[in-house]
Amino acid sequence: MTYTIKPGDKAPRFENLLSTDGSFYGIDEFNNKPLKVIFFTCNHCPYGKAVEDRLIILGNDYQSQTDFVLISSNEIENFPDDSPEKMAERHRAKSYPFPYLFDESQEVAKAYGAVCTPDIFLYHKDRKLKYRGRLDDNWKEPEKVTREELRMAIVAVLSGNKIDFDQVPSMGCNIKWK
Repeated sequence: MTYTIKPGDKAPRFENLLSTDGSFYGIDEFNNKPLKVIFFTCNHCPYGKAVEDRLIILGNDYQSQTDFVLISSNEIENFPDDSPEKMAERHRAKSYPFPYLFDESQEVAKAYGAVCTPDIFLYHKDRKLKYRGRLDDNWKEPEKVTREELRMAIVAVLSGNKIDFDQVPSMGCNIKWK
């Protein structure tokens, strides 16, 4: 798979995305920590749901050093479970430690070249892409995970080291385009 955004590329700007708390956010609201994870997901995708609890743990573990931002870009006419109202319900039910934003126009997903849910981007404070890959090596069976690749990438970048392993693309449901 060829990505449009590659390691070293700057994070595309976005603004005015509706959050599950009713506020609007842009990328500039997430500049206070050394790292930023942009995580495209949605409510209905079995892949996104399968890794959700592991992402919450990771988000809690690195909350002081990493901004985690979830973005749902699916069209909602045919996928009503991905509506902002349903997103807010899921945010509350799962106690997400990070914002969950709705990309109604789908322009943010297009700018990032996001293709599936989940699709994960890790940026350094300079907004340059350091990692784009999967959360870990077993999306379906958490008890069989042997490599927590997003965690490994976070640790490497926070330590000032290069990511020295292959960045395996995420696998999931395709983004539901309008």
